[in-house]
Amino acid sequence: MYHFRQALLAMRGNLTATLSTLVTMTLTLLMLGFVLLLTLNVDRTLQQLESQVEVAAFLKPDANDEDLLSRMRALPQVREARLVTSQAVLEEMTRDSPYTRDAAELVGNPFPDTLRLRVSRVEDSRAVAAAASALPGVEDVEYGASYVDPTVKTLTAVRWAGYALVGLLLLGTLFNILNAVRVAMYARRNEISVMRLLGATRGFIRLPHVIEGLLVGLTAAALSVGVLTPAYLRLAHRIQELAPVFPVVTDSATLLPLLAGVAVLGILIGLLGSLFATRRYLQELE
Repeated sequence: MYHFRQALLAMRGNLTATLSTLVTMTLTLLMLGFVLLLTLNVDRTLQQLESQVEVAAFLKPDANDEDLLSRMRALPQVREARLVTSQAVLEEMTRDSPYTRDAAELVGNPFPDTLRLRVSRVEDSRAVAAAASALPGVEDVEYGASYVDPTVKTLTAVRWAGYALVGLLLLGTLFNILNAVRVAMYARRNEISVMRLLGATRGFIRLPHVIEGLLVGLTAAALSVGVLTPAYLRLAHRIQELAPVFPVVTDSATLLPLLAGVAVLGILIGLLGSLFATRRYLQELE
């Protein structure tokens, strides 16, 4: 209780520094949680995109279909490969457009045998398309490059930009905690000197400041999770109403571990920052 009271006194005595650190930590954790949730939804979107993207390899009339099928199945990036005959393609096109059969009766079946390939990751579409186009007997390859490539680049850029921003904010928060603890210890430098002369151990001197950093981290974690959770759920509900095609993550089994991780990270930042700051300050006094 003595150390806890001393920590509260130190926080009250350095209210400006404490509030500055608390606000910075809260904003950082909010940004971190937002980026993690964004990344989670980006990954979910990529998974849905992967389930829909196909690489279509159109074969020449004299191609060895079974040999090409086995060679494409051997590629590690290919999750699924199947051969669709020209007649099956015609039947599919007829279901979408009944006039296709009438045209086929006049000019013949214009559709070639086709290899339809599902990739393990949407980023592999270009590589699989290039490998298929290099095979003998393949006339043309299509994988929706006009929308797959820009989508992958955009989602990847958003993910890495978020990580970079959060890293900078975390670094700034850590320095804020270091400075806040150092200011608190400097304000009590005379008391600390007396305690050292009386034989107080380093752990006894450091403990109130460690508790101070822990309390700041705990408060910032509670505030950030308390703001982030309802804000995200409200935004997710709004997105589902406006754009139901996006697979927005709302299940508690996925969200709770992520939000708990954000809270634990905030507590750890406060604890480790105060431990490091008190150690450095006491080393400077020796």
